[in-house]
Amino acid sequence: MDARGGKILYVDLTTGKIRSRSTPEELVRDYLGGEGFAVKLFYDAMDPKLDAFDPKNVLVVAPGLFTGVAVPTAGKTAFVSKSPLTGTIAESIMGGGIGAELKAAGYDAVVIEGKCDSPSYLLIDDKRAELRSAAKHWGKFTRDTEKAIREEAGDFIVACIGPGGEKLVRFAGIDCEDRQSGRGGLGAVMGSKNLKAIAVRGTKDITVADPEKLAAIGLKWQAIMEKSNAFNEDTKYGSGEFLGWVNSERGVFPTRNWKESVFDSREKIDPYYWAPRYGIKNKGCFACTKACGKLFVIEKGQYAGTVLDGVEYETLYSLGSQCGNGDIEALARANEICDIYGIDTISTGVVIGFVMELVERGILDPKDIGVDCRFTNPSAVPDMAEIIGERKGMGRLFGEGVLRISRNVKRGSEDYAIQVKGMEPPAYDVRGLKGLGLGFMTSTRGACHLRSGFYALDLTGKTWRISGVDRFSAEGKGEQVRLMEDFMMVYDCLGMCKFQRGFFALEGLIEFLGAVIGSSYTEDDLLLVGERVNNLKQLFNLDAGIRREDSYLPKRVITEPIKSGVSKGSLLTEEEMIRMLDDYYEARRWDIEGRPTQWKLSQLGLD
Repeated sequence: MDARGGKILYVDLTTGKIRSRSTPEELVRDYLGGEGFAVKLFYDAMDPKLDAFDPKNVLVVAPGLFTGVAVPTAGKTAFVSKSPLTGTIAESIMGGGIGAELKAAGYDAVVIEGKCDSPSYLLIDDKRAELRSAAKHWGKFTRDTEKAIREEAGDFIVACIGPGGEKLVRFAGIDCEDRQSGRGGLGAVMGSKNLKAIAVRGTKDITVADPEKLAAIGLKWQAIMEKSNAFNEDTKYGSGEFLGWVNSERGVFPTRNWKESVFDSREKIDPYYWAPRYGIKNKGCFACTKACGKLFVIEKGQYAGTVLDGVEYETLYSLGSQCGNGDIEALARANEICDIYGIDTISTGVVIGFVMELVERGILDPKDIGVDCRFTNPSAVPDMAEIIGERKGMGRLFGEGVLRISRNVKRGSEDYAIQVKGMEPPAYDVRGLKGLGLGFMTSTRGACHLRSGFYALDLTGKTWRISGVDRFSAEGKGEQVRLMEDFMMVYDCLGMCKFQRGFFALEGLIEFLGAVIGSSYTEDDLLLVGERVNNLKQLFNLDAGIRREDSYLPKRVITEPIKSGVSKGSLLTEEEMIRMLDDYYEARRWDIEGRPTQWKLSQLGLD
């Protein structure tokens, strides 16, 4: 079957039973692949009321429809499970090579449930799949695990967890080829299952409907991308190249646990400073034709020997401005620690910044922490990342995430807890980006910029199909966010890099679909797929007990105006927050509590 593996692999870790079945045609038609496949398979297999650490929790891995074929920047793979951080359905998308290898082994998805009796890893070698002991790999860092399994098993692509996942840090991620599936704690789900890694080798050719047509279309779009200024800037400086602009020209770069929105010490964490000094070469996701990553190396000084793939924009905020840290070397070392322990850099940094404020306010004592955890101490950031990854001392609490920390500590700490649905937010102060504020609320996995991508609209005023966006206004955002969520979901179903949405929009994706699978789609056809997946995720969350109020923004965002910079005085009020959420539910054809109407479910084939 064109561009597909053709089968779905089912693995029961408890019994050791492994089986496969053919991929249903209607699954391809209605969900395309990638996140669409993963969400549908997860929804059908999982009881929403089960705890994320229950052995019956299901983890699904699914490469995008375009992953593994010659579509520029298509190399993404979706991981979906119930999040131990938020209690919601959570997806986390990575750019490692595991997805393409799964397809070459003949699989469009892997559905995993149960729990191994002892540390194990899943080995998939074409049609052969088995569980092997990972006892000697348990406790190893992600990089060491990948290397050891390859030495033991052979030339496999390995996705694995580190000590953070083993110790059930609720925001632990999954690593593959220095790319992370970071958000939502799905690495902790693997840890709870005693599943150290998934190793895959495939030798099948991944075919397409019209190879010559695909090559011609790919070359056309690659040439368009390479002529753009964005392509050149991203490959020179990485995803953080617009940090200075967000900070100074828009005044919405969250700083010191969101007390401020302009980071005055940002110059030396800006890629325009560090990329020429520490960047050794470009690195990209699997088979990417626009390598926007950087191999970052520190050769001397306190953090000599630090080597990582980064530092990404979100991490420059989370381990930088959020913690008041303007030291790029301390920031990079903290980033490396997160990578090798297998914990999410965004949640880790937001936790550290939150703890720093609690120390500053006298709510926590640094003596109890064992680290001088203050905004004025850059070295505290890597030190804190390590105690979280190890879950030693107060790291046991800090590995629970901001919401649970505040509920444990109390003493007014809830007022400074920056989270939505329990998830720590990314690097955009939504007091000056109100459309994205709604996007934070409506994201099914918690505070997220990638579900709607609305930061691009708020920052520039326009994007595909939408123009004239006023970032300081709450009006009209419900329908706009709905449309963008469905649009962005198409990219996750196909395995496309979302950085390229400004090039391809949906027009380019339709061209590629014709060459890859020989089927014709309209823009409305693709948006209907995105809408179907987003509604299915909402249904799961409702059945899991997620309430409308869980979507509300943190107190600081709706009560404290931005203090300085070009967005000074901007505030997203409680009234605006509630009105925007109402408008969004109406645009989705959901009731006031967020439940899809029967009419909408029937339209989407979900009744």
